[in-house]
Order: sequence, then C-alpha cells, then structure tokens
Amino acid sequence: MEEPLIPVVPMSHTAHIRSHRKPRRSASTMAMRAGVAGGVLSSLAVAGASGAANAAEPVTQTLELPTLTGDVAAQVAQSAAATQLAAANYELQAERDAAAAKAAQEAKKDLAEAKQKAEAKKKAEEARKAAAEAAASRSSQRTTLSASASASTGVSAPASGSVGTVIAFLKAQVGDAYVMGATGPNAWDCSSLVQAAFKQVGVDLPRVSQDQSMQGTDIPLSSIQVGDILYWGSKGSAYHVGVYIGNGQYLDAANPSKGVVIQDLSGYPASGAVRVL
Repeated sequence: MEEPLIPVVPMSHTAHIRSHRKPRRSASTMAMRAGVAGGVLSSLAVAGASGAANAAEPVTQTLELPTLTGDVAAQVAQSAAATQLAAANYELQAERDAAAAKAAQEAKKDLAEAKQKAEAKKKAEEARKAAAEAAASRSSQRTTLSASASASTGVSAPASGSVGTVIAFLKAQVGDAYVMGATGPNAWDCSSLVQAAFKQVGVDLPRVSQDQSMQGTDIPLSSIQVGDILYWGSKGSAYHVGVYIGNGQYLDAANPSKGVVIQDLSGYPASGAVRVL
C-alpha cells in the first residue's frame, strides 16, 4: 500500500531570522529627553555667559560667614564655667554643713563630759563633807573613850603642864590605825605617834624609834613616870616605842591588828625608858 503524500508549503527565506530593529520609543519619552537636553544646553549657555561676564568684570563683593559659631562657643564656655562654679559652691556648702554637724556633735559630747565631771565633783565634795563629819564624830568618840579609860583605870593625866598636853594628845588618837610609815592624822606607826605627841609641847624628836631611844635621860623602869618614853630592844637599836601613862600602862601604836591602844606593861615589858620632859 502506498503512503499518502504530505503537501509541502514553501517558506520565506527570512522567516527564521530574528529582527534586529530596536523597539520604537514612545513620543512622550522622546519629548522628555529633548526637554532635558534643552535645559542642560540652556544652563551651559548661561554658565558660559556668566563666566564670560565674570572674566570681563572682577568680583568686588565678598560674602561673610555669620559669626554664630563663635557666639555659641562663648555661650558653651560660659555655661560650663557657671556649672563648675555651681558645683564648687555646692561642694563648699556640703563641707560647711559637715563641719557644722561635726562641731555640733563635739559640742554635745563636751557638754555631756562637763556634766559628768560636774556630777563627779559634786559627789566628791559630798564624800569629803561626809568624811569630815565622820572624823569629827570619831574625834568626839575618842574623847569619850579616853575619859572612860582614865576613869576605869584610875589614871588621870596632869591637868596642866607639858606632860598633860602630851598625854591628852596621845589619848585623843586611841582607835586610829597602825600603818608602817604613816604620820597621821588618822594613821600612825609607833615612832611617828610619839614624835607628834611631844611636838605639841615644842620637843622635836627624831623620826625613828632607834634614835628616839637615844634622847633625853635614861630612867630605870622601876622609876618611870607619866610622860616617859618606853622602848623595846637595845638602846640605839630599839624596834618599838610608846609613852608611859601611869598605873603600869602605856599608850602606843601597837601593830596593824590593834592600832593605837592602851596596854599593860606586865603583858609586854619594855626594855628601857628615857625622859625628855
């Protein structure tokens, strides 16, 4: 069987070639470009004319820039200075306030201390007055005690004369404390009491018992009288002294446990005696 024939259509010799023509621009676009070109040309023309005119005639006017920049700098500097001054004033005021607060605190402290000192002084004065009153009361009690002792023992000191003054002074100290090295008025040791008693009548005795045993005239113990000084130990090296008050008794600053007392010679016999009055 024969195949059917397909008819062939003749083609143009340019059908397969692409067109190289540029697309046509619209009329509006072309007009715009023409206007721009015209404007540029006009500007160039004007510039050329101006340049020519300037070249022909020199410029005689100079434009000056405004001085706003200088004024602003000055204002900024003034503002900074004012700010710094204000800060310094605030700091100074703060320092003054702190100093004032510190001064006030110190003044308050000083006032409190002054009040404490005044209170302490007041209490000390009250204690002094109380001590003076107690001493006066004790002195009165001593006088009563001495009178009672004299009445009970039958010893009576002479009513007048140097010996009487010595014995009266000694009896007034009965009850005082014994303190080694003390010299009165409320505490004594043995030799300071004897020295103070005889000083009442103008007799100056040495301070220590060793030297007191060397004063005046030696008296045998069998012949002693009221007012004679008794000593214990060897003459010139005595370790204790007292004063004979009669009836076999003597008065001395005995020791820390007894103080100033009246004692019997029989209980503690003396080693010797001297008379200075």
